[in-house]
Amino acid sequence: MSEQITGQITAAAAAVDTRHWIGGRRVASARTFTDLSPIDGSTLGEIARGGQAEVDAAVAAAQDAFPGWAATPRAGRAAVRRAIAEGVEKRLEELAAVETADNGALLRSHRRGVMPRVAHNFRFFADWLESLGHDDFDTRGHANHVSWDPAGPCALITPWNAPLMLATWKIAPALAAGDTVVLKPAEWSPLTASLLADIAAAGLPDGVLNVVQGLGAEAGAALVEHPGIRRISFTGSVPTARRIARSAAANLTPLSLELGGKSPLLVFADADLDLAVDLAVEQYDNAGQVCLAATRLLVESPIAEEFTRRFTERAAALVQGDPREEATDVGPNIHPRQVDKIDGFVRRALAAGARAVVGGERGDGLYYRPTLLTDVAQDSEIVQEEVFGPVLTLQTFDTEEEAVRMANDTRFGLAATVATGDRERARRVTERLVAGTVWVNCFFVRDLRAPFGGSRESGVGREGGTWSFDFYCDLKNTVTAPKGWSDHG
Repeated sequence: MSEQITGQITAAAAAVDTRHWIGGRRVASARTFTDLSPIDGSTLGEIARGGQAEVDAAVAAAQDAFPGWAATPRAGRAAVRRAIAEGVEKRLEELAAVETADNGALLRSHRRGVMPRVAHNFRFFADWLESLGHDDFDTRGHANHVSWDPAGPCALITPWNAPLMLATWKIAPALAAGDTVVLKPAEWSPLTASLLADIAAAGLPDGVLNVVQGLGAEAGAALVEHPGIRRISFTGSVPTARRIARSAAANLTPLSLELGGKSPLLVFADADLDLAVDLAVEQYDNAGQVCLAATRLLVESPIAEEFTRRFTERAAALVQGDPREEATDVGPNIHPRQVDKIDGFVRRALAAGARAVVGGERGDGLYYRPTLLTDVAQDSEIVQEEVFGPVLTLQTFDTEEEAVRMANDTRFGLAATVATGDRERARRVTERLVAGTVWVNCFFVRDLRAPFGGSRESGVGREGGTWSFDFYCDLKNTVTAPKGWSDHG
């Protein structure tokens, strides 16, 4: 591990430091990895490739900084996070352009939704911290007082599909809780994490936020195994989560895991059909690289033909191309390995008898055609496994009971969407769906006050609002007796 004066690249006309951020300074590594842009496959730069030495240094820095940060009054911690939010807003255009270059998501989405949400993450948890509390309660004359105590250094491992937004969804409450952080961003989209370190450095004490770049099997593995880590929050795949859980078990480190999904969209015959089609087409957002996406369209038989006709027309109107262009609806997928994975799923499904009503093939470069497959069996791979690309399946059902059974018939339980014009049906169905989030006649409406997480193999635990503080803190109940005080004589 060595320091160096230079270590910057230019991405989307912005200067980005490619080194780690550890203990308030930039640190280089002897090795690097290559960061590619999914837009055209060009090389964005060589990024510091951390391992055990860098992780040890980052955890040590987080441990050293923890007592001072934990002792900082709530108002002081909140003020710093509001300042970070302002810093994000001042550099919003730069952050949006860099992230689009790095992960291929639409620039218009980054400008209008994603980066404003990044700033909101910091502001929201600053506000929530200042209002966080629990009413004292009495037990036979004894007063009970519940408090949230900072837990210690946290390992945060984030995915590539929404790099900065999902990183700050974890960083903001962890810092609010009084914890210190070691962030390991995804190696396929590492750049905006480095820019965030620059923004946060203006207000955070050294060592409170650390960023270690690197590969999951190296830096990530070393981080989750480290005995100095007191919380691990991970968003990613189920196989990786299993490995993390095994590592965390050795140190009894609490985990929050937000994993994959194979979510259904249930469309009943009494639904507003135009709305239902809009919801279905929306699942191609971010080239299908959304964990919450309702990739299984379950449509009641009497309307299936008309639904498919309208969906096909809408999907054909989508513009696929350069995500930097305002008119683009669907951009590239993140990496050659991901496109190969998507295409493998589709090829195997077609070989097994599925029919491509829309798409079903690669485009140029890392672009995969938005795809809709029909004639798929409930137990088939394409219905049961997460593709994480612009690939939807369509199945039909005849009864409400059958719809719910099909919706719940996977090993996942992250989200579900229901389209119906019947309020009573909506109540019945949502009560029976296995999912952490259910949307009715809408999609992707997210409030930071709500609990977020998955059931079954879609995750462990919940974050959001007070649930985030329950995870990032050690909850303590102090019971005080009414007697034994010196002022009682």
